[in-house]
Amino acid sequence: MIKTVLSNKNCCFLCFFWLVVSVGFAQGQEAKKPPTIEKIYLHTDRSKYFTGEDLWYKAYDVLAYNNVLTDNSNILYVELIAPDSRIIARNKTNIEMGLGYGDFQLSDSLGVKPGMYQIRAYTNWDRNFGEDFVFTKDIEIMDAFELHFKPESLANRPAGSAAANNSSKKAVPEKAVAQQGFSVDFFPEGGSLLENVASIVGFKALDSQGNPVMVKGELFDSDNELVTGFLSPHDGMGKLQLMPIAGKSYYAKIKTLDGSEIRVELPKALKQGCLLNFRAIKGRNIVTINTNEATLVQNPNSEVSLICKFRGLSYLETTQTLAATSLSFELPKEKIPEGISQLTLYDKDFKPQSERLIYVEKDNDLEVQLTADKENYRSSEKTTLQLSSKSKTGEARSASFSLSVTDMNGVVENKDYNSNICSYFLLESDIRGKINNPAYYFDPANLKRLDYLDNLLLTQGWRDFMWKTIPGFGENLSYKAEKGFNISGRVKQLLGEKAKANSSMTLALMNKKHFNIFDAITDENGRFKFENMMFSGKTNMFLNTRNEKGKFRGEIVMDTLEMSPMLVSFKKEPMRWPDASRMLAENVFKKFSSFGIVQDNILDEVQIVSKKKNQPSSLLGMPDFTYTVDENSPAANTIYDLIQYVIPGVISTENSVRFMRYEDSPLFILDGFPVYNATDIEVVQLINIERIEAIKNASILYGQEGANGVIAIYTKPGSKNTAEKELFHSIKKEIEGYYMARVFYTPNPEKPNPELDEKAAARNTIYWNPYVHPDKTGNASVTFDNIAIDTKVKVNLEGITAGGIPVVKKLYYTITK
Repeated sequence: MIKTVLSNKNCCFLCFFWLVVSVGFAQGQEAKKPPTIEKIYLHTDRSKYFTGEDLWYKAYDVLAYNNVLTDNSNILYVELIAPDSRIIARNKTNIEMGLGYGDFQLSDSLGVKPGMYQIRAYTNWDRNFGEDFVFTKDIEIMDAFELHFKPESLANRPAGSAAANNSSKKAVPEKAVAQQGFSVDFFPEGGSLLENVASIVGFKALDSQGNPVMVKGELFDSDNELVTGFLSPHDGMGKLQLMPIAGKSYYAKIKTLDGSEIRVELPKALKQGCLLNFRAIKGRNIVTINTNEATLVQNPNSEVSLICKFRGLSYLETTQTLAATSLSFELPKEKIPEGISQLTLYDKDFKPQSERLIYVEKDNDLEVQLTADKENYRSSEKTTLQLSSKSKTGEARSASFSLSVTDMNGVVENKDYNSNICSYFLLESDIRGKINNPAYYFDPANLKRLDYLDNLLLTQGWRDFMWKTIPGFGENLSYKAEKGFNISGRVKQLLGEKAKANSSMTLALMNKKHFNIFDAITDENGRFKFENMMFSGKTNMFLNTRNEKGKFRGEIVMDTLEMSPMLVSFKKEPMRWPDASRMLAENVFKKFSSFGIVQDNILDEVQIVSKKKNQPSSLLGMPDFTYTVDENSPAANTIYDLIQYVIPGVISTENSVRFMRYEDSPLFILDGFPVYNATDIEVVQLINIERIEAIKNASILYGQEGANGVIAIYTKPGSKNTAEKELFHSIKKEIEGYYMARVFYTPNPEKPNPELDEKAAARNTIYWNPYVHPDKTGNASVTFDNIAIDTKVKVNLEGITAGGIPVVKKLYYTITK
């Protein structure tokens, strides 16, 4: 066992170590600068929606190191991804001082059908550091009318596999997957077991769908002698203590509550090495370096180094001489940042020997209170919510909050432990894989939450920490932080490639609300650039060039206006609706029906008599995918972007597209003719495209040329497929700016709107406000009308302070007629 009482000798060492620690902190702060890495969080009004509803979101963009709002990027890409991996909607959200907001209409025009969707958010700057810094959230979309009228059509759909949520775990030492349908992994603290050294071993049990399962078990040695018993106190996770004896191996017999049993071999113990051990004892953070006599004999007075990092930045570095089998010291809590830290032990050759993730919670000087003026309201009665954001001594604390008020529709919610801004910024964004009920670990009412959080870090955190792989900041990064939209290119001679220097460029941007003109001069290479332009919605761009004599001359070659979206990795199989979702859908159906709200597409049989359109036959026989372009199609800058948006499994390359399963570009067919010159595809005007079809493998139809897939493009009859020749010195183009976010509708008695007011009286999101900001006194209030139905209401407030402290507050009230 590890002794928690230090001897006088150890106390003297501890005092000396504090001196070392303080020097380590000072040197680290002077020598290193926190990296500018952004983390994004979206607070959505709900996580379960119905077709035809609106999804509202508030965006928070913070520095990953300290969670303080940042103005590093001003364009946030927010995407709605369908179960078949298609990006069906994409908003360019304006971020100012780290804050922004927007919405999606979950309508038929987007192709929204019932299923599990994903909302994804990132800046282009985020793309330098990989998918670990991309925000994702699963969104469940249901059809209340279909679930009511056609329950049999959904009853036998296969369930989506949740095991993919855990696919990003590092390979574990020992694992058994039984036919009984559950598995157990064992994770020695620090990475390994060491002969004759007492170690903590974490374990995690999951069922065949990747969900936690409660287990109990017994540990035996190779002589079949019982060593210890164990059980999982929370979410299938727990820990046991083991001192491996030289020459022995160990195995566990594990049972679930239903009696299923498996046997799992524990990893073999190393003969030599060093291990890290961490314990929080009465508010003190104790680190112990353990080794065995065999290691000391082989390496007497060997030096080891401990480096403590927080989100990639070292805040403690110290080197010690290992002269005994155990060396303990305390980490000063005031020096450790709040959240997950990475402790790594290195040998004298600076090879990593042991690693441990720890979580440190701080007692922040902040008190946020959210109260309602009543606990019970009449239908349609006004509610006033009061918000207070202050220090413990009553001083105002600046913060930005978003507020969602939703109808619970009869769903009983004892505790809401879904992801929120606290669990995301302090835990989820630093751990790969899905965490079950992440908010559980941040509810002070759960007295054992920090112990259970340590179990989570012992198991799911047992891997190479993602901060090890981020690019160095001396390297050239591929993506720049975007402050606005850039319109750039070059001007060359009409015939030839000679640059046209000193040409005058005129840019005009015009939409329904604004008209602006900008001027620039090309440099010696004929380059021009209009930087950080700010415009919203569909905007007409007019760009022309004149020579030094004021005459229209030269040819404008524009750069790509917008980078292609990130590769989509989200993929969901058709899902079986759980009973809770079916009950929610049935209650929503009853509510909508009582208010006369009817979906347009719920009739079983509708006969529409009209003249049949002459749909041209497909050149691909039975294509894998067909998309018809219309006014609701996603905005795209190039034909390749459009193809990626609308055809699943296709990604953009520099000058083409390809199917994800292949390395090379597909064969393009334009109006029935194979195209081998990329220019002939690039000049097709997006407005002239009628239909796009794709087949992943068309070797039977087109031989080897179709081995990488075929994409067929059909243009509208009579359309011109090339740009007008006379416009070489002038470009007219419709481009897409920032998404123009809608305002949540609030009924006004003085200006009634019968249609909208009737829907508002029964909507599932009663009130949404993305910008709730306390005043100079630290107070704020909001007022809204309740819906006209008996129900229980949930109020969810999320936000972050100016100092980077994430906040979540909830309250509930009832409405009666």
